[in-house]
Amino acid sequence: MKRICIYLGLVLAVFMSSCGNEKAEHVRLKILGTSDVHGALYQYDLVEDKEISSSLAQVYSYVDQERKNGDSEVILLDNGDILQGDPLVYYSNFEKTEAEHLCAEVMNFMKYDAGTVGNHDIEPGHAVYDKLVKEFDFPWMAANAVRNSDGEPYFTPYIILNKKGVKIAVLGLITPAIPQWLPEKIWSEMHFEPMIESAKKWIEIIQEKEQPDFVIGLFHAGAGEESKACAGVVENASVLVAKHVAGFDMVICGHDHQENIIWVENPDHQKVVVIDPQSRARYLAQVDVDLEWNKESEKYNKTLTPKLIEVENLSSSKEYIDRFQAQFNEVEEYVSRPVGMFKHSISTRDAMFGDSPFIDLVQQVQMDLTSADISLAAPLSFNASIDSGELQIRDLFKLYRFENLLYTMNLTGKEVKDFLEYSYKSWFQQMKNASDPMLFITSNEKGSRLSTMFFNYDSAEGIEYVVDLSKPAGHRVKILHMSNGEAFDEAKTYRVALNSYRGNGGGGHLTEGAGLSHEELTSRLVNSTIKDLRYYLMKWIEEKGIVDIHCNQNWKVVPEDWHNEAVKRDYKLLYGDE
Repeated sequence: MKRICIYLGLVLAVFMSSCGNEKAEHVRLKILGTSDVHGALYQYDLVEDKEISSSLAQVYSYVDQERKNGDSEVILLDNGDILQGDPLVYYSNFEKTEAEHLCAEVMNFMKYDAGTVGNHDIEPGHAVYDKLVKEFDFPWMAANAVRNSDGEPYFTPYIILNKKGVKIAVLGLITPAIPQWLPEKIWSEMHFEPMIESAKKWIEIIQEKEQPDFVIGLFHAGAGEESKACAGVVENASVLVAKHVAGFDMVICGHDHQENIIWVENPDHQKVVVIDPQSRARYLAQVDVDLEWNKESEKYNKTLTPKLIEVENLSSSKEYIDRFQAQFNEVEEYVSRPVGMFKHSISTRDAMFGDSPFIDLVQQVQMDLTSADISLAAPLSFNASIDSGELQIRDLFKLYRFENLLYTMNLTGKEVKDFLEYSYKSWFQQMKNASDPMLFITSNEKGSRLSTMFFNYDSAEGIEYVVDLSKPAGHRVKILHMSNGEAFDEAKTYRVALNSYRGNGGGGHLTEGAGLSHEELTSRLVNSTIKDLRYYLMKWIEEKGIVDIHCNQNWKVVPEDWHNEAVKRDYKLLYGDE
């Protein structure tokens, strides 16, 4: 009897094992992805105090509808950078820190299956992202963010999802360029491996251990090219991974805020789709996957149909809106709090063309807070304005978009000059006459836009200088003297105020421009604020009460008649006839 029981047990075990390996003949997947949401949780802009066209409230209505349709197995993924860019997330990051983070509430409600960490999710610091790892009901991934202590991933490296017997692996990677932008204390305890190297390692582990039927790369990095490497680090390597690492069926990428669908061929001569849904929930990435089991190859035949869903065409979910209305109202009350008065209106538009009151305000605050000799700053918004009259907390998000810290660094006069030469190289073109283009502008049927990054248009305060547009790049800046009348000395070391993004090498001004290594940047740091610059701007304005800011014209562009003509022409291209 005992032998019969053992025999039956073995038969049952074999039967169960064979059932477990049985593959569904036909499975449809609908893979949906968001990326670079930047706090667009609600269909309302709390900074501009107006409705906006896209948000997760609309994304959820679509996701909920597709789940209810039931004709496909829905997988919802997020590709990072959700914790920065809006008062809704700032409030959870830094003000109401004891409660569950609003992003955790929202994304758990939406039932995300997995997410990848973005660089702006690291930016709020350990206290924020370590807390969210615990609060999310799904894994938050970054296989190439490696813990220094034991060489293991700091975050979850990958997840396996099972849909009707189909094993789907999702591998998360983050751009490894974070040390170029953020202070080390923010990403302490970890380092970032190159994406291609990490992808090769983890795809081998996944294939050997999990034997998945379908593999998704969830990469917080843009398309990019190896030739665009900075200091040996490829910031945007999503397409490169898809091309050079076999095993991926599709990649959702982001970080570069572009909408894209790109097909590439991997080393096994298989087609891989790379899809990028831009930013702020303007698009939802959708890849419909049709899987047919092939008994001969014992693998699925795969047909992928990618598309980008325009979120502005979707209605907001009433269930979502009602669920988070109280949290929205609380943050709305917070941003409506008055902090001071502005005597005059200011706009970032002027900052695209030369010295401006907007940038001079930031420069003045930086110099007052640090007692620096020189301040360096760039516009962080292309088209923001603050009206005269009462200034509210919401206005500070126009004045300063990012949660950068304020650095004080030691730089020589020559390094300051080389920094500025580098800045104006990508800001202004060389002109041969008044009719030549000044700014780098591209135009098409949709309009005109800057083709270089305005947030890299740094100018200086504390020195008097001219920028000569007739001169070639690298020979345009002539520093006359310090603003206090003292001589400017290229051999002298000056205390310089600038934000942490720039101080860590962001934009290349200090590395490619001034020629400093990343090791030298660390040794030049004199001081860093604990909180973000926006916080200190608020305190500075509260102390002043009434702010009367003017452009002090400490630098000018010559030839002046060329500059004046170019400003009129380029302003019309970028902003119209206003």
